Amino acid sequence: MTADAPLPPELIATVRIDLLDTEPPIWREVEVPVAMTLKQVHGVIQAVMEWQDAHLWSFASDSEEISQSRAAKLPLLDLLRPRKTKLLYTYDFGDCWEHQLTVTRPRPPQMGVAYPRYVAGEGAAPPEDCGGIPGFYAQLDILADPHHPDYDEIKEWLGDYDPGVFDEQPVKQRLARIAARRSAPKKAKTR
Repeated sequence: MTADAPLPPELIATVRIDLLDTEPPIWREVEVPVAMTLKQVHGVIQAVMEWQDAHLWSFASDSEEISQSRAAKLPLLDLLRPRKTKLLYTYDFGDCWEHQLTVTRPRPPQMGVAYPRYVAGEGAAPPEDCGGIPGFYAQLDILADPHHPDYDEIKEWLGDYDPGVFDEQPVKQRLARIAARRSAPKKAKTR
């Protein structure tokens, strides 16, 4: 392949997903087919962050905002740049969860591997509808202080959520379901 030759759509790429403004960092790394549309990548992000796809979302490249209608048709392949590509993904315009996606290493897929595939990650993703980064950290502060007047309410709302515990297994299962849907034979349309 020459530097100017188009990339084949059967390639996969590594995508690092960093939830911005978190300390310690909350991130995931996955491998995805570059033929996936941004809407499908959105589904992968929802899966790895264990969110419920209950809010609006958007992508932006360094030069443009990408609408949801365009994201439904735009393959990741069309946005790839030499060496690495960075995208901004925002989920829930009220809570404003901003993620930086760093896409690298387009390469042929491994034989017998279903994609998308989870690679690594750290940190439990915040629960949905907790007020974005400021609300999330305010709730963690309350949770750390059993004498806080709102402690019982926050403890009940967060349930067994522990920011220090990230269980990879549910993420792997969610991605396996996406991979299975992608590899399932397409049904012929009937007239």
